[in-house]
Amino acid sequence: MQRDVRASDAERELTVERLQRAVGNGRLSVEEFDDRAARAYAARTRGELADLTRDLPGNLW
Repeated sequence: MQRDVRASDAERELTVERLQRAVGNGRLSVEEFDDRAARAYAARTRGELADLTRDLPGNLW
């Protein structure tokens, strides 16, 4: 992945969906979700989005 490539709206939405699944699985609190979702919608690059889910297991997606 090229971290400096601009993120699309679809990529931002996909990241938020992943974060929602993490909340549903008890891996994130609602407060953590709110913070990360806000950061996802504000993200400019793919790298910023990747950082929001790097501590979550990949099998959630």
